[in-house]
Amino acid sequence: MITSIFKKSTILNYSFVVFLLVTFFFIYQFSQSDTAFVTNDFLKKGLLLVLLITSFFLVNFIVKKNGITKNSSYAIFLFLLLLILFPSVFNNSNLLVANFFLLLAIRRMISLQTLKAPKEKIFDASIWIFIASLFHFWCILFIILVYISIIFHASRDYRNWLLPFVAFFATAVIFLLSAFIIDKTWISHLLNQTQTNFQLDYFTNNYQNIALSFYAMIAVYFVFSMIFTFTNRPLILQASYKKMIFGFLIGLLVFLISPQKDNTILLFTLFPLAVMGTNNIEQSPSKMYQEIVLLLLIVGSCLCFFTQL
Repeated sequence: MITSIFKKSTILNYSFVVFLLVTFFFIYQFSQSDTAFVTNDFLKKGLLLVLLITSFFLVNFIVKKNGITKNSSYAIFLFLLLLILFPSVFNNSNLLVANFFLLLAIRRMISLQTLKAPKEKIFDASIWIFIASLFHFWCILFIILVYISIIFHASRDYRNWLLPFVAFFATAVIFLLSAFIIDKTWISHLLNQTQTNFQLDYFTNNYQNIALSFYAMIAVYFVFSMIFTFTNRPLILQASYKKMIFGFLIGLLVFLISPQKDNTILLFTLFPLAVMGTNNIEQSPSKMYQEIVLLLLIVGSCLCFFTQL
């Protein structure tokens, strides 16, 4: 029954996922607020919701445009289920903005497989990553994925290897000029984020620990499923799937070294994981298996969401 809803890609499916997103968003917001929203607060929450919805449509655009999933709505649905594992992300504007820019970067990196305008795509992807790093510094590690993409598709032209440095210089100059003109504290705030912290003792309650454990089981299963069935994938898409695996690992590294650590930083791993999970479901010929996987994800994610309110 569940698969019959999401195995298609229609306006009704998208509307349903957006409805669920809005519902979970406002459930969390009202659970965290003892008083009515003031105008400024309501406006801020509204902008975050718009950013989230835009990110969902961007996720759908990436997977459909590049053919890395079939014509279904599993990817955005799994992205939602993974997102609600860490509901406090709904209030973290910096992470949501950084993740949006990373999605823009990933879109350009995946489209490199067409070999059309590779220099523009490399430069654009690098720019988006450096902009994302202004909101969460260690997102800068995703520049590794740019070089991985260059190795896969455009390594022969030495100029492609220099483009990320040009993008870094351009972003740095614009940021520093803006900081000196508007607010110099932006620089100190960014420098404070360059610290590292490898400790995992940040939990404020057991429910956060449970959510992380459930996420870890999902991640291990979907990642190894992708790795062990990799040779069965279409040859033209194998580079894109490799980027998903590397993107997930880089996102995990960002989580491990970030100084102000919490579960929400795993947001950067959710898109690659949603893609791998979608492929796991779509590649299975057993409808019973698909139903069980989706049911377990729905029940587990909802339980983790409501216990953390």
